[in-house]
Amino acid sequence: MTLAPSPAPPLEIEAAAAVRRRWLLLGLIVAANILNYVDRQVIAVLKPMISQDLGWTDADYGALAALFQMSAAIAFAFTGWIVDRLGARLAAPVGVAAWSVAAMAHGGAATMAQFSLARIALGATESMGTPAGVKAIGAMFNDQRRSVAFGVSNGAANIGAIVTPLLLPLLAVVVGWRASFVIVGALGLVWVVAWLVAARAAGLPHAKPVKGQGPGALARAAELLGDRRTWGLAGAKALSDQVWWLMLFWAPDFFHRVFNLTMAELGPALAGVYAMAALGSVSSGWIAARLLARGYSLNAVRKGSLLVCALLVTPVPLAVYAQNHWIAVALLGLTLAAHQGFSVNIFATIADVTPKARVGSVTSFGALCGNFAGMGIVYLAGRILSAGLGYLPLLLIAAGSYLVALAWLQLWLPRLTPADDTAA
Repeated sequence: MTLAPSPAPPLEIEAAAAVRRRWLLLGLIVAANILNYVDRQVIAVLKPMISQDLGWTDADYGALAALFQMSAAIAFAFTGWIVDRLGARLAAPVGVAAWSVAAMAHGGAATMAQFSLARIALGATESMGTPAGVKAIGAMFNDQRRSVAFGVSNGAANIGAIVTPLLLPLLAVVVGWRASFVIVGALGLVWVVAWLVAARAAGLPHAKPVKGQGPGALARAAELLGDRRTWGLAGAKALSDQVWWLMLFWAPDFFHRVFNLTMAELGPALAGVYAMAALGSVSSGWIAARLLARGYSLNAVRKGSLLVCALLVTPVPLAVYAQNHWIAVALLGLTLAAHQGFSVNIFATIADVTPKARVGSVTSFGALCGNFAGMGIVYLAGRILSAGLGYLPLLLIAAGSYLVALAWLQLWLPRLTPADDTAA
């Protein structure tokens, strides 16, 4: 006689349901990251069409890209504080709703001044995304699962960078570039509704009220800026993020300029680059989680992963000498795969070594530094290309950036140890 299996105890059922809810919310964070990359990449993919319509030069486009970075950098001085006060339940939908409206505003811009205002608004509002996502993931997952969660989040975000060059040109041909901005931006408002429903069903808590303002806020800022962990992580973010921004804004132009790719040919090339980036993100998170599970130290896993990723970037200058564009796709794809692996481990390190009460603020400050570095490199790119120097100087900068970033992190944080939240 076969006995039917006994039902799972109520506590086990509740625990399993809690795990499913956490992964559902992670899925929505992933979707927000996808929309974030789609919204910011629209202008890069449609640059040839918009330039022909409005008469932009390389310097004009470089200035717009730099304005986006500058506004995001300035906003990051405040968004970490906002995220820590709102909490993940409200910070995410507020950020997505704001940047979706800013993205839609591009469709009505006709002059450089109007486009500049739209880019400033988009950069400022998108700065909510990174600290909100890192805070939520850091709170929902332990140190081992956290690596996987960050890998999935970062990797899946590249779906936006993959589908945008594939689908956006087709959409622009049908409805025009102006309507394309509006349609893509409106998707974010749909996401906001989905998040509010799912967060309520999952019981995601509201932020705890923070007592004390004025001097207390100044004291918290002084504590943040007086912590070696803040400067070590922020410097590593700045040195590595500048390469991501360079590729995000200028990779389409690189393939168009160096290999004369049409917009139709550009889509598969960029999709290949960002598919490799997604693979690098997911695999690096999984590998780090496995190594931690086997008992390797946090310091060895994080810094060893960062070193491997830094070395994988060094061949990227060879892309300018490639015999065909698919070799360049492989080299740029390897670079962005390594970047995503580097980024996953930096984000995980922030959540590992920073007290939970300051995760949003440290992430935001690091992103502020990364955006200032990105602003500089995209503006410099416009000037270098306008001077006829080509992409080699820029790719040489990219090749060494990650090794310098790791050296900077080692200087400030010789050994990584988990945060003591009781002292936060």
